[in-house]
Amino acid sequence: MVRWQTLSSLLGVVLFAGIGPMQAQDTGSAIHIDVPTKLEKAHVVVDMGHLVLNADMPFPWGDTKLLADNLHEWNVSGQIVMVFRGDAAHLVLDDETYGANRHVQTGNPYKKLMLDLMAKGVQIELCGATARANHWSNANLLPGIKVDTNAMVRITELEQEGYTLIYQ
Repeated sequence: MVRWQTLSSLLGVVLFAGIGPMQAQDTGSAIHIDVPTKLEKAHVVVDMGHLVLNADMPFPWGDTKLLADNLHEWNVSGQIVMVFRGDAAHLVLDDETYGANRHVQTGNPYKKLMLDLMAKGVQIELCGATARANHWSNANLLPGIKVDTNAMVRITELEQEGYTLIYQ
């Protein structure tokens, strides 16, 4: 429990410290950062096992984009890996496969978001067990998506290598 609270606090500090001075809507005063943060190295794995939406936007996308931007701006070494599994896995499908699985004609509306994250250096992986259960092959995925053997094993491996787990 303490570990999750620590990780949540770390994420909050990293995300909000990178925002810098902000104007409060109701008072017009600038926010004062009491706990400035500076990272030299960051290895983060984001467990995308459940799709959480803010309207139609995947909530973790904004968090991960902000984290990737902060790490780039601060010249931090390291890696962000997002592991998709379960009901969030369809976000990494190509247009045709997304349409067939989601019963829509519009293609994958999250394709640009996924490609933008990869362009920022975020490694996106799909759980191989989820892919097999859904009869998906590598050809059904967006370009650049990597497939791991099993999400739970992969996340465990990354944590053992020192990655910080963010569960979305």
